[in-house]
Amino acid sequence: MIGRRAFGLAGLSALGLAAMEGSLYAKEGGDAGHGDMACAEACSDCQRMCDMCATHCAHMLADGKKDHLATLGTCRDCADLCAAAAQIVARGGPFAALVCRACADACSGCAKECEKFPDDKHMKLCAEECRKCEKACRTMLEHAGH
Repeated sequence: MIGRRAFGLAGLSALGLAAMEGSLYAKEGGDAGHGDMACAEACSDCQRMCDMCATHCAHMLADGKKDHLATLGTCRDCADLCAAAAQIVARGGPFAALVCRACADACSGCAKECEKFPDDKHMKLCAEECRKCEKACRTMLEHAGH
């Protein structure tokens, strides 16, 4: 069993390494900027909305509304891409532009599917959130020079 002192030293060592890595990363220009954080937040918000909309679509399918099958799939995939983008962009990862481009494209496709149901409150909110995320990702890509 690990003692308190050893546990404390391990924690301090990990904290020190993280601090050193962070300062090296910032010197290399990899620190996530304000625009990147706005993008990461938009992706996180969109992921949650797409997950909620996918659940809504599943209920609609269970009620026999088969026209919600396509939106169920797009919402689930969009949510997964948004979650990955939020994490990678927030930490300023080397594949941030790649995942942001994919996220923007997924959000565009998801919004188009959800917009096919203009009278459905859940679908409308999801489409709006997807459009916000798409815009945030494309803005981040423009500022990053990609």
